[in-house]
Parts: sequence; C-alpha cells; structure tokens
Amino acid sequence: MRALKIEELQLERPRNQAGSVDQNIERLSWLMDDLFRIPVLGWRFGLDAIIGLVPALGDTTTTLASFYILASGVRYRVPKITLLRMGLNIAIDYVVGSLPLVGDLFDAWWKSNRMNVELLKLRATVSPAETDTGKASDWLFVGAIIVPLIGLAIGSAAFSVFLFFRLGQLIWNLGS
Repeated sequence: MRALKIEELQLERPRNQAGSVDQNIERLSWLMDDLFRIPVLGWRFGLDAIIGLVPALGDTTTTLASFYILASGVRYRVPKITLLRMGLNIAIDYVVGSLPLVGDLFDAWWKSNRMNVELLKLRATVSPAETDTGKASDWLFVGAIIVPLIGLAIGSAAFSVFLFFRLGQLIWNLGS
C-alpha cells in the first residue's frame, strides 16, 4: 500500500499558473491609473485623476470602469474575500476621490484599478482562456458589493447638488 504525500492531500483550488489576465483588463487599468507620466519626477497618473476633476460625474464615471475589473474577478473565479477587497479599493477611491482638490490628488496616488488587476493576477483560479462564465453565487456577491457603491454614488451626487444650491443661496444673499 502506497503512503499519501501531503501535496496529494491539499484541497486548495488550482491557481492560474501564468498569473495573467486578459490584456483588455490590463489596458483598462493602465489607462485609468498610469497613462500619463510627469517627465522629471516620473510620477504616473491616468484618466481616473483627470476625469475625476469633473464634480460628481467624473468620479462616478471612473467607478463604472472599475466595476468592469471587479466583475472580471467573477470570471476569473477569485475567492469572495478577494472580490470584497477589490470592492473596498473601489469604495476608497470613490469616497476620497470625491473630495474637492484633495480627492483629485488622491486619485493620482491611489491606483485602485492597478491594485485590483494585481489581485486578479494573484488570486485567479483559471486562465484567461477559461473565463467564459462565473458562478451565480459569485455574481450575486459582486452585485451585493456594487449596489451599496451605487447607493454611495447617488448619495454623494445628492449631497453635491445640495451643497451647490446652498452655496448659490449664500452667494445670492451676499449680493443683495
């Protein structure tokens, strides 16, 4: 009778050995976080920081691109905890990025899309060729992450509109 080795008993899911993801996902991450380079300093920033300059609408738009990378996590069958971490990266990017001026600088520094692609590479359990679909439970889990983020976006937009009208009232009252 043959003795079983510990390696044979491991129940861990197989990992994506190549550590690769679809080039379109990597390209999206690069566009959003690293497209431009400041020549002398070597600092990089992407469309996330530039589009984020548009109040309320900019950060919401860039978050939609981040949702695509998050949804890719389901196709690559990453664990739910990794999906949650990716969602947290997006939430931090959205909340802090929504702050005037400070948020725009933060967007250039906090590269949530690049971090999420790196998480995909580390935790993917299938290769890019095997990413046809994901499990229904994973899609529901991602939906449970995205719905509160959309609620956060709507609340943030409503708060921005409130502040805009309040500022208008203050300016109108000062002028009269």
